[in-house]
Amino acid sequence: MSTAQNRTLAAFGAVLIYACVIAFTDNYVRVIARDAGLWQFHATRTLMAFVILALVAVPLGLQLRPKRPRAVLARSAIHGAAMVIYFGALAFLPVAQVAAGLFTAPIFVLLIQRSLYGQAISGVQVLAVFVGFVGVVLVLGPEAMSGATLAALLPIIAGALYAMGNIATQRWCAGESAETVVAGFFGMLGVIGLVGMAVLWAFPLPVPEGPEGFLQRGPVWPTGEFLWWTFVQAAGSLLGVGMIVKAYQIAEASRVSVFEYVILPASAAWGLILWGERLTWIAIAGMGLIVVAGVLIARPAREPSLDQSPTASRQ
Repeated sequence: MSTAQNRTLAAFGAVLIYACVIAFTDNYVRVIARDAGLWQFHATRTLMAFVILALVAVPLGLQLRPKRPRAVLARSAIHGAAMVIYFGALAFLPVAQVAAGLFTAPIFVLLIQRSLYGQAISGVQVLAVFVGFVGVVLVLGPEAMSGATLAALLPIIAGALYAMGNIATQRWCAGESAETVVAGFFGMLGVIGLVGMAVLWAFPLPVPEGPEGFLQRGPVWPTGEFLWWTFVQAAGSLLGVGMIVKAYQIAEASRVSVFEYVILPASAAWGLILWGERLTWIAIAGMGLIVVAGVLIARPAREPSLDQSPTASRQ
């Protein structure tokens, strides 16, 4: 077996670990949402992630100082906004559905690059945009497309913001280490979490019981279950990001970006195992179309490119 084939297989293995870990941890956001708010979750997870990074920084020789602080800050703000919306949606929707919405990012990348940077789009890529859009409609269902529920549209909004963040990663943060980008991302989420906690502490809102109060809930005394699953989230996110970054380092980006779509069946599988959630055949067909769109978008790539990754630093 050639070296290239070995690296491709190793990259697939790394992506598989990433998908299984992230799909598992994201399924427990609904458990976290029972006891605390979105903002406290992000602030607490960032603190835990920074403690973990501090413990492994020296042994692993991590480079955490940014070369272009303003660029990293701007990119972190865009990705941070995307993830606040993403995790907010996880409290109300199945993980597979939310992940499918986030995986529209490559479609938005094409549209943004065409409209803002004048980059040409091939006929195959136009077809991919159409196929992906149809897939999204099938996954979200007619209720979302009629505007009856904003919650079902949140993953699409997150996907659009994530596409902007992916473009920023390539155009603004070239040359930055992966750990610098990840640390900036977690730091921004922590700041957003603290601001949200402060606002809701000063101006509290009526909070429904359980996961329904995830967005409106201000700071509360953390339960043991909240702390445990938030720690699992922090550790799982760092592991998942490490695996996906490693995959992009050892194999062609266009191939790895296609491998990433394994997170869709992984999310659905964990949802079934943990909660007994079953997707409709229409939703499964829609997820398949989104995968096809991602494959079509990735095909023209001949050189490794950060903007081909749907979720390379998702967590």
